[in-house]
Amino acid sequence: MSLFDRILAARGLSGDTAKDFLQPDYDKKYDPFLLPDMEKAVDRIVLAHERQEKVTIYGDYDIDGLTATTVMLDGLAAFGFKNVDAFIPNRFVEGYGLTIDAVETIAAQGTKLIITVDCGSLSHKEIARANKLGVDVVVTDHHNVSDIQPEAIAVVNPKRKDHKYPFIDLAGVGVAFKLVQALQTRLPGLAPGAEKWMLDLVALGTVCDVVSLKDENRINVFWGLQVLRKTRRPGLRALMAVAKVEPESLNSRSLGFALGPRMNAAGRLETARHALDMLLATDNQLAYEKAEQLDTLNQARRGDQSNILKEATLQAEMYRDLPVLVLSGADWNHGIVGIVAAKLVEKYQKPTYVLQEMGETSKGSARSFGGFSAVEAIRAADDIILKGGGHTLAAGVTLPTANIEAFRKRVNEFYKSLNLTNQAQLLLPKEDVLIDDFSEVNEEFVVQLAKLEPFGSGNPEPILKINNVTVIDQRRMGSDNQHVKLEVKDSLGRRLQMLAFGAPAHFFAEPGEVVTVVFQPTLNEWNGRRSVEGRLLHLESDN
Repeated sequence: MSLFDRILAARGLSGDTAKDFLQPDYDKKYDPFLLPDMEKAVDRIVLAHERQEKVTIYGDYDIDGLTATTVMLDGLAAFGFKNVDAFIPNRFVEGYGLTIDAVETIAAQGTKLIITVDCGSLSHKEIARANKLGVDVVVTDHHNVSDIQPEAIAVVNPKRKDHKYPFIDLAGVGVAFKLVQALQTRLPGLAPGAEKWMLDLVALGTVCDVVSLKDENRINVFWGLQVLRKTRRPGLRALMAVAKVEPESLNSRSLGFALGPRMNAAGRLETARHALDMLLATDNQLAYEKAEQLDTLNQARRGDQSNILKEATLQAEMYRDLPVLVLSGADWNHGIVGIVAAKLVEKYQKPTYVLQEMGETSKGSARSFGGFSAVEAIRAADDIILKGGGHTLAAGVTLPTANIEAFRKRVNEFYKSLNLTNQAQLLLPKEDVLIDDFSEVNEEFVVQLAKLEPFGSGNPEPILKINNVTVIDQRRMGSDNQHVKLEVKDSLGRRLQMLAFGAPAHFFAEPGEVVTVVFQPTLNEWNGRRSVEGRLLHLESDN
């Protein structure tokens, strides 16, 4: 069995299962009317079409919300809606999700129907206010729901307990796309198959929202990458040019690490409307100007993030004996603290909440892993916070600044009540296969691995582990010598270079050391030459 076949087998893929996985069939998509309330949503939207009512798409300021908003705008335009606009809340003004003020503003502008995307499932008060103002609401979302749904015309969410949908882990843009598919059965204007041109947006939002890339998500992202390589959207073409992403080499990593951060930077620092304007641009020059603006904002975001991370790391040392870190600072932009929390989870191997103190109120984000739910911990502190919500691994919270210490105590008590063990082990990379030597780790093998794309949550890049390799050379790199390149030799004398950025101290193994390495094989291209090297994920000394 070849090394590639061993990886397939390790992932439970063989025969027809492997064939379906390697070549996803778009026609195996699920019936959108299996989603809760889809019939009600379609009926109300068709009525809005008949009346040509004003419709407002209410999105979120992250990439999932922005791509979902664009999918709905594209879809309604194709179906012949004449009076549609979009409302993207400002993180620093309205905050996340539907707000009373926003609903009142939208109603005053003559809107008769609000369609939410990527938000709204818990907006009971806001939807009740819309109803009083004579505005109907259709919710499309994928976040956690309550036992009682808000009084909307429809709440289309695969996470509802009464769902009959075969796959519940759709992103917000995935749910919006299902609504477009449902509307295709009732309204003219978007021929069967024409909706595939929206898959570039579906892929971008799905990958960047870090939902599981299995089942229908895999189908959408697999074909979405194909569409994105030849996208008709000037904004996405411009963003790829600015990010130096070659369309022919585009993959899920390009979305998560090149396109995604630039789009998210708009909402983190200023307003996500910049990113939406780029997605909607029809003029090449305007599209490029918007893409460059996002690139500039992303550079500023990286600088701010670095400063916050340094300060938060110093503060974390004060609480390193606690199982959960709760950190706060007055100058920490709450649009960036979620990324910082993720970095600190990696460093300290603990669930982490990072907050910006904004006078009497503080606001921030959490990142978690393993058996500790970031959002359930927030729920355990409901009586001392102002609001909070999110997912198991990522959540947001707003609370009185005076309650930060009480919140720190509460989430740590919640952690201890779970009696969790060996949680740090869950952060270690888990290899697909153990290899004896580097004989099959060649260019042909790396090209084969690309068949497993798109990579992401639920389908990570393959990982290899090899024991008893000898370090031949060590090279420190970076302004602070924070990166390392090791050359290692297997038992047959074959050599491979391993590279780690921001490497922990124990990665800096000395020549002569015998080590076990866990790595991802990659293809390095430099000055026209191609070579296989390893992305070093973990190292243990065998001496």
